[in-house]
Amino acid sequence: MNPLITADSSISLMQAAQQQARAKAQMLEQQSTIRNFDKIEESAKEFEAVFLSEMLKPMFAEINKSDPLFGGGHGEEIFNGFMVQEYGKIMAEHGGIGIAEHVKAELIKIQEAQQKE
Repeated sequence: MNPLITADSSISLMQAAQQQARAKAQMLEQQSTIRNFDKIEESAKEFEAVFLSEMLKPMFAEINKSDPLFGGGHGEEIFNGFMVQEYGKIMAEHGGIGIAEHVKAELIKIQEAQQKE
């Protein structure tokens, strides 16, 4: 990592990118006649939730090593999978990492291009 770029500045850059994507999506929403804007927003959040869940899976695979004497088995594996999915959904609902805003802006652009055809 570049010594001039700290974790705080990386977070600031990520937040700035999120704000730019959010502003872009709002601008596109106001400029055009978007159909199903709620569905676009929901799809973007679902995409981010799935992405975050997939990113969390390896971490929880290592953390949740259970004691074979008191747990484990197929049921615990299934529960852990559901738990990671819910963590991804919760993270996406509370702002996530900004993927949803970019996906939403791209879906709006795609819909506008289809309307022009």
